[in-house]
Amino acid sequence: MTDSPIRTRREGGILEVTLDRPKANAIDLKTSRIMGETFAAFRDDPELRVAIITGAGEKFFCPGWDLKAAADGDAVDGDYGVGGFGGLQELQGLGKPVVAAVNGICCGGGLEVALSADIILAADHASFALPEIRSGTLADAATVKLPKRIPYHIAMEMLFTGRWLDAEEAARWGFVNHIYAADRLMEEAWTLARLLESGPPLVYAAIKETVREAEDSKFQDVMNRVTKRQLRTVDVLYGSEDNLEGAKAFAEKRDPVWKGR
Repeated sequence: MTDSPIRTRREGGILEVTLDRPKANAIDLKTSRIMGETFAAFRDDPELRVAIITGAGEKFFCPGWDLKAAADGDAVDGDYGVGGFGGLQELQGLGKPVVAAVNGICCGGGLEVALSADIILAADHASFALPEIRSGTLADAATVKLPKRIPYHIAMEMLFTGRWLDAEEAARWGFVNHIYAADRLMEEAWTLARLLESGPPLVYAAIKETVREAEDSKFQDVMNRVTKRQLRTVDVLYGSEDNLEGAKAFAEKRDPVWKGR
């Protein structure tokens, strides 16, 4: 569909999702719903193992909410679709790795989308901010997520003042994993995605569920649930062919062949 606000590329078990809404890749309600459908389909497709989210062009990853659409009647509390704003940050049961390749300005809801990924790569000219304070609104998802990802005082400064961070500072505070020259960003994102694609999908799912459980629980409570196989993905993992394959491959001194079952 030529007028779609996103483009997808599929190669093996990797899905690349590119937000493509000129001029700035801002997200309106329609785009958010399409992104949600796309990532829900990724979640539910057993052949897909890793997703990359990026923006079209070289200037913008995503500035967040489309204020022009809001002026035309899009309600800020409207139907964002499955997964919430941007399709990722409230998507339930996503047990697969997601890589954000931030290719430019990443602010507001765009930063919230990036924070919903598991690993964030950035072009060296990328920049990050939460400017909602200047328009008297709450960066709600970022207010929840950012203080868990970087030092509290840095997160609060961003939230209270809206100041911008360049890629180097974002990496220094820990919410960007790696920085690359702009012309290498997608190559590096695909290299990482291929590495993740070659890994054990059932272990990824168990890692992500365990991390989610740990967010609001005491350490020992989560450990007890894991060791007693009370988490669904952990129970599936330890009863799987892949779990046996890992041990066999180690004993036979060969690379494992993961089947996701």
